[in-house]
Amino acid sequence: MKALVYENYAQDDDFESILEIKDIPEPTPKPNDVIFRVKAAALNYDDIWGMRGKPLAVPLPHISGTDAAGEVIAIGDNVKNIKVGDRIVSHGNMSCRVCALCTDGREYDCRQRKIWGFETGPLWGGYCEVAHLPEINVLKIPDNVSYDEAAAASMTLLTSWHMLVGRAKIKPGQTVLVMGGSSGVGIFGIQIAKLYGCVVIATASPDKLERLKELGADYAVDHRKEDWHKEVRGITKEIAKRDGVSPGVDVIFEHIGGSHWNKELTLLKYGATIVTTGATTGYDSPTDLRQIFFKGINILGSTQGTRAELEAGFHWMGQGKIKAIIDSIFTLENAVEAHKKMLNGKGLVGKIILKPN
Repeated sequence: MKALVYENYAQDDDFESILEIKDIPEPTPKPNDVIFRVKAAALNYDDIWGMRGKPLAVPLPHISGTDAAGEVIAIGDNVKNIKVGDRIVSHGNMSCRVCALCTDGREYDCRQRKIWGFETGPLWGGYCEVAHLPEINVLKIPDNVSYDEAAAASMTLLTSWHMLVGRAKIKPGQTVLVMGGSSGVGIFGIQIAKLYGCVVIATASPDKLERLKELGADYAVDHRKEDWHKEVRGITKEIAKRDGVSPGVDVIFEHIGGSHWNKELTLLKYGATIVTTGATTGYDSPTDLRQIFFKGINILGSTQGTRAELEAGFHWMGQGKIKAIIDSIFTLENAVEAHKKMLNGKGLVGKIILKPN
């Protein structure tokens, strides 16, 4: 079968020098395995990290691809709930399922956890014609959700759902600030907050603000402005006057870090929550501790999520209440161009999809 493979790490993000289309053997099912023909796979930033070999030296030779959707073509003898012909999508969080953390519903904290298509291998990921996963790491796609949409949702929908529902435990009527609303996680963050009846303020670069409103954001703010937080504070005062609540933000959906961090802290109400899953603009952020202890702010970390949370998100996709946004589609042969587009980020709204054919 055809697969997108690299055998060395890229210097200076020269992806073209390492990415190759190669013929490798098709997988055969182990007792608990599901074999599926990949119809669509979505890019994630960990693909970039993998090709760089930093911050993690991934197994070589390597096939990337954590988010893949396709049609089941074979199953192992012990597979109970998936059958040949089913439409499935990957749940890329691979954990042991038996340790105290896993059995406590915290498989995302499992010490043996690996991200499929990033930490797995050699040659085990979704950027190929035929992939395989344990049954526990796939779920059925609702009938009215396409393969492309399913792949675009897999990791980002899970991450966003866990951040807002699992960790921050959002409630109707709250004001939620979604930083980086045009990103993969931000797009779902907006929609999940609206699903829960929240007032949503979302941020992005100026060329993407109207798209945020199309997704459901009540307000859209350019976070590239030096004083963007002052505009957000003004919006919360308008909301407070209209709804008879105290000004400020109840929950901040944070994944960009950098110089925005302290500005975000100033926007939170007393007893409010900031939940963070990343730091795309920098992780070494100074923190004004007064904002935390004086206002009793909750700072929550969040990584991945549970299979049950992914199933909940896909339930609402099946109901048409949450939608995946696809920016562009490439073939495996054009993977270099696709990864460069993701790395550049200019004009990018939603997910980039790779297709084997």
